[in-house]
Amino acid sequence: MVSPMSYNTVAKFLHWLIALAILGMIALGWYMNDLPRGDPHKFMLFQWHKKIGIMILLLSLFRLGWRWTHPAPPLPVDMKIWERALAKIIVVLFYALMIGIPFLGWAVVSSSPLNIPTILFSYGWRPTDNIILPHLPILPTLENKKEIAHRLGDIHAYLAYSVLGLLVLHVGGALKHHFINKDDVLTRMAPDFLNKFLNRLRG
Repeated sequence: MVSPMSYNTVAKFLHWLIALAILGMIALGWYMNDLPRGDPHKFMLFQWHKKIGIMILLLSLFRLGWRWTHPAPPLPVDMKIWERALAKIIVVLFYALMIGIPFLGWAVVSSSPLNIPTILFSYGWRPTDNIILPHLPILPTLENKKEIAHRLGDIHAYLAYSVLGLLVLHVGGALKHHFINKDDVLTRMAPDFLNKFLNRLRG
């Protein structure tokens, strides 16, 4: 199968939608954790945090399947071996975190002794009108689930911070390719309406 020279519309849409969702989740996580325990908005924000997290998990799984069935554009032929290796490592780490972090969040909720439900969708005012995300098996029945939830929560937070480091490498690499190497690494994933602007900006 011949690889295309640019990502298709579905791949671009998923890339930018997930990227915006991740940035929003990090900002939301910082904000809601700073709120006092009795703040009336905290419950609502945590619900949105969990909803968006599950959305990122599902979209990332779909995107992974899409990448397997739709080949990525080839990397520039003049890329050094270590640059190719680093690019592949960053992609693998991104997928691992995009899937692993929401799954860990789901595990935190499932093992929490507070047993707060995750409301994915509401279509009415009654409690029975809510679509609830089920807890993961086994975790709610553990005797030391409070300690487990705390440890999983710490890992969840640390991995979320690590995403920022990957984003810096990812964005920095794309900008380096565009403005220094002057290749198409950035424009092949950029929305079509931005490509002319990006090329003019590069000169």
